[in-house]
Amino acid sequence: MSYTSKLPVWWNAEPPPRKLEIDLSSPGLAVFELEKLLYTGKAIISHADEVWPRLYIGDQMSNVTLVLLRSTVGTCINYNNAIHSAENQADLYKNHITHILNAAHSNRKGQPDIYEGMKITYMGVEAHDSCNYDMSVNFQAAADFIHRGLSRGGKVLVHCHVGVSRSATLVLAYLMLKQNLTLVEAICAVKESRGVIPNR
Repeated sequence: MSYTSKLPVWWNAEPPPRKLEIDLSSPGLAVFELEKLLYTGKAIISHADEVWPRLYIGDQMSNVTLVLLRSTVGTCINYNNAIHSAENQADLYKNHITHILNAAHSNRKGQPDIYEGMKITYMGVEAHDSCNYDMSVNFQAAADFIHRGLSRGGKVLVHCHVGVSRSATLVLAYLMLKQNLTLVEAICAVKESRGVIPNR
């Protein structure tokens, strides 16, 4: 099956336009407006979505198979037949995934040895899905990993269990650190294609 990007053509040339102005004169108002922004936009209807050219956010089941099917045929997929795509080597190979950033890495699952011989570069971040976990300790390393993958012409999948918070947080960090987007611009860019609620 061939792949067709669902992103607008202008994304290849310049960052997305700012979608929402936020009054930053009051810290309380800014937080309220940011929270309001996070609860708007698309609902999650697929296991993974392309949120920036060649950059995907997905859930544990995603690892690209389902988003590529959804974006090319636009049809409903029988999720009962979907296997954990991180282990679906044929689909990862077929869809040219070169880098996987697992934001839900643990010693029990998500090990990189399943990618041996596939030319997939793996990075695991053992980020806990908890309001007490400080995600910022992973921002620079994750942004560097994503940037290296995209700079070399690769396709990068960032996933966690649900594909809403930890993976989205790391992608937002990448967009701000490496693409020089503001937080609002980064949120708007991602929410164009996927509903997310990043970790605080």
